[in-house]
Amino acid sequence: MNGNRSFSSQSGLPPVVLGLLISNALVFLWQQMGGSLAPVFYFGLWPLGMPEVATAPLGVSQAPGFHVWQLVSYAFLHGSMLHLFANMFALWMFGVQIENLWGSRPFAFYYFFCIVGAGLIQLVVASVAAGQGDVYPTIGASGGVFGILLAFGMMFPNQMIFLLFPPIPMKAKYFVLLYGAFELWAGFTGSLSGVAHFAHIGGMIFGFALIQYWRGRLPIKPKHRLHW
Repeated sequence: MNGNRSFSSQSGLPPVVLGLLISNALVFLWQQMGGSLAPVFYFGLWPLGMPEVATAPLGVSQAPGFHVWQLVSYAFLHGSMLHLFANMFALWMFGVQIENLWGSRPFAFYYFFCIVGAGLIQLVVASVAAGQGDVYPTIGASGGVFGILLAFGMMFPNQMIFLLFPPIPMKAKYFVLLYGAFELWAGFTGSLSGVAHFAHIGGMIFGFALIQYWRGRLPIKPKHRLHW
């Protein structure tokens, strides 16, 4: 890893980031049409092993349970305009540079690998909670976004990031470490309830594992080692 790597000279919106921005916005519009609960009911990530009838935060008496497609579909749903904006802004801010560096196909694979990985981690956490009577669906692209944030910190470790809060500049590698530590603390302490902290951590863990695999640093080696 070259710690002095600078931003890619390419500009604009590469195709995968652009497609994700548009698709997430369109799905959010669908969610808002007539106050329909169908998107979250069928495509949110629901826990395993729920009782047939369960009280869910959507105002429904019967939750649909887990289906395998939910490990991807949950990432296109958002709970509010702020939720959507925060994820899409981070996807644009960090994802453009990563897609320009890696290329669209590896970037797309990485993003959805993080989404599925985050979903699997959150599925375990939510299923344990459901067994204790706390049933809820998980939605949002944060698992993939946190994977991209991790990739940015590894690809551009010394790039300065100017935070809004606290209003100080910080190198990307330190920002990622601090953010990851905060998510870990928040997940285990239950702080900021309603936020899928373990999904965020899962996205970063799976993203780190995939990058290390691509670099040939895991016991299972890729056919073509990548040097970033």
